[in-house]
Parts: sequence; structure tokens; C-alpha cells
Amino acid sequence: MTARWPDPDRVIIGRYIASLDLHSMKSRACYAQVLHGFQDVAERYEALDQEVLLAWLRKSAVRRAPSTLLHRTRIVDRFLERMLEMGAVHHDPVAALRDECNIKQCMPIWRALASRNPEEALAELRQPKPFGSVLGEMMAEHVAMMRRRGYKYTSQPQLLLRFDRFLQSHPGPKAEPLSAMIERWAEANVTRHRAEECEELKRVFAKIRHHHDPSIPVRRPDPRPRKEAAMQWRKPHIYSPADVRRMLDVARTYPSPRAPLRPLSAYTMLLLAYCAGLRRGELARLDLGDVDLQDGTITIRQTKFFKTRILPLPDSVVVELRAYIDGRLRAGGSQDARSGLFWHERGDGHYTPEMITWLLTDITRRAGLKPSRGKAGPRIHDLRHSMVVNRILEWYRTGINPQERLPFLGTYLGHRDINSTLVYITITQELLHLASERFRTVGAQCLSLGWEAQP
Repeated sequence: MTARWPDPDRVIIGRYIASLDLHSMKSRACYAQVLHGFQDVAERYEALDQEVLLAWLRKSAVRRAPSTLLHRTRIVDRFLERMLEMGAVHHDPVAALRDECNIKQCMPIWRALASRNPEEALAELRQPKPFGSVLGEMMAEHVAMMRRRGYKYTSQPQLLLRFDRFLQSHPGPKAEPLSAMIERWAEANVTRHRAEECEELKRVFAKIRHHHDPSIPVRRPDPRPRKEAAMQWRKPHIYSPADVRRMLDVARTYPSPRAPLRPLSAYTMLLLAYCAGLRRGELARLDLGDVDLQDGTITIRQTKFFKTRILPLPDSVVVELRAYIDGRLRAGGSQDARSGLFWHERGDGHYTPEMITWLLTDITRRAGLKPSRGKAGPRIHDLRHSMVVNRILEWYRTGINPQERLPFLGTYLGHRDINSTLVYITITQELLHLASERFRTVGAQCLSLGWEAQP
């Protein structure tokens, strides 16, 4: 090989494993076995390339199950990345294949290499180059400009990338107008939201043209496609207080013998998701230092719309939160203020948004509120909707005018304006009944006075 690795004394592998600070002897032995086996294969080849990866997979497949083998490829991935950073190798074949296929993950590359026909599997895996179409440069410059101005700008680039991939795979005639390109894209795959996406594309490209030439007037958006798509959206499920209590009971008894803290963690997550209306990402980003038990508040930092807010909590929730923190301490959780509030014993100790979604969804299924399979039924985000509706119902019952309190509720939820809060107001039969009763007692009298004043 042209690079310094592999070394005959296997010093690099030993230093690499020592730098990982693996606490388990079993883990260190597993890493050493995989990496020494990989070096045994690499030493028989002149260059570290795709042939080395294929040979190692064929040799390892004799002793290991396919699922175990694919799991061990992560060890090789990390090792090659470190060797490339150190300069011990000049080429990472996995990263090269990933760049060639224009994908970010390594696991699809390994699956393709482990298949019966690796070349065919890699060919199917290859994706078009991002922003490689005739309009790609224009779209890439616009995305970069919007992000330089401080916008997150995440959803629009995904739409532009889908349109870009279509233009690369379905090239049209030369000098084709933009309207014809969008029309072809709309006809290629008719979905219920495609008309809304086409309208969004027209709006984005009109903005791009206006940035290049301010004399071009800004296009007025057409609200009809969005309204038609909104009519087909799945309506949120409003959990009743009895539903929430059932979910909390299931969370307290959640079977988790290897992670004893998990039932209490899930219970506290549900409390904050319902009582404070927190999003799943906000739950995952909560740190231990964000909780102030003395003042009874939690701090939600830099979430949607770059907002940070301090939320007061009911006394009952503070009591449960204190019980969770005490249980977290007994379980050995880190007491660093920057450590994740929701801690578990494995990995880096943080619950990811995906882990939270899976855990709370499983609790919803066990509570009998959602089918055992599929996406049908209530979602975790519906707890946020339920918090808004049940709060308005409570205001009606206590004689408070909800219209006066909605701006405060929007601030509590972290919304940018009142329109975002109105999306969460789902009209239920009970809410409609209480609103009608309020109108009967307040508004009907005003109407009767106006009628009596007539000559």
C-alpha cells in the first residue's frame, strides 16, 4: 500500500482502541477482533479500495450473521475516518463510494457491497448530484443567500432538491421555460399536495428573480392550493383528561428491566408534553440546568423561530419533576447542568427526538389509544393540540374570555404570532357547546337590546 497503514506491529489499532475510552473489556476485544481481521485482509492488497471492502465482507460473512456483520462495519467506518484524519491513509474507500453515490450515510454502501451483485446495487444507490440541473446553480445560490441572512431555511431546500432531481432525471428541451418545467413536474407524480408544492415553487422562483432584478414585481401567492391541501390533512386527536391519565399509568408501569429509570422518564416526558405543550425536539434538548425547581420554571432555549422562553409550571408538575430528578440522581445520571434532563444508561445518555417519539408512541399503543401497527391513530404531537383545547375549555368553565388569553397562550407555546396558535384550536363538541352557552348569556342579550331599540 502507498500509505503508512497497515503497520506490521499493529500499533495504530492499539492506540486507536485506547483513544476510544471503552469501559467494557468485551467491547475492546470486539473492536480489536474486527480491526485486526480487517487489517489481515488489507495487507494482501496494494491499495485500500473497494476490493478490500469486498474481500473483508466475504471473509467475515463465513463466521457472522448478516445483521451482525453490518453492525461491525460501523467499527471499520470510524477507524477509516480516524486514519484519514491522522494521515495514516490517503484514501477512505467507503467515503469515496458515498461521495460517488451522493448520499450521506455509510450503511447503504455496506448493504450494497454485501449484496449478491454489488455493482448493480451500487448503481441503484447512486443519486443525482445536488443542484446539478440547469437551474441548480440558481437554486443553490438562493439557499446560501437565505441562510447567510440568518434564516434556518430547511423545508424550501428539500423542495428545491426534489425538483432538481426531477430535472436531472427528466431533462426537457433546450430553452424550456420555467413554467413548462414545473408543469412537467406536476404531471409526473400527481399527489394530493403536489399542487401546493408547485405553488410554493412558483413563489420561490419569483423571489429569486426579484432578488436578481428588483424591477420584477413580486408574485402574489395563490392561496387556493394550500387551502385544498389543508382540507385533506389528518385532523388532530384531542386526548381527554382520562386518556392522559391512562397513558401516565401505562408509563409508570412500562416494562424496562435493563433501564429502570425509563418508566419515570417516560412519565415525566408525558407530563411536560401535555401540561407545558412541549414539542418532542424541545423535550430532547432540555438540559438539567434548564430546570429551576425553586421558581417552578423550565427554560426552553433557541427552538422554533429562534425563540427562548421561560415557562412557569403548575405545582403538581414541579413535584413530579423533582421526583424525576431525584430518581435520575439515584440511577447515576450526570449532575452537570449541561447534561440532558432525560438521561438513560446507554450511549451518550441523551434521548433523541426519534427515541422520544418511539417510546411515547409505544405507550399510546399500550394504552389502547392507537392501533398496534401503522401510522393511523393519535400522534404524540396531538398532546400539544390537546393542551390548547383543554386549556380553552377550562377558561370557558371558569368564566374567562379565551380571546383575551390567546396571546399569552401563544407566547407560552413559543409561537411567532396568534395565527400559529389558532391552528391548534380544534373545535370539539364540548368546546362548541361552551362557546354557544357563552354567546347565549352575553351576546344574545346585546342582540335583544338592539332589536328592542328598533321603531
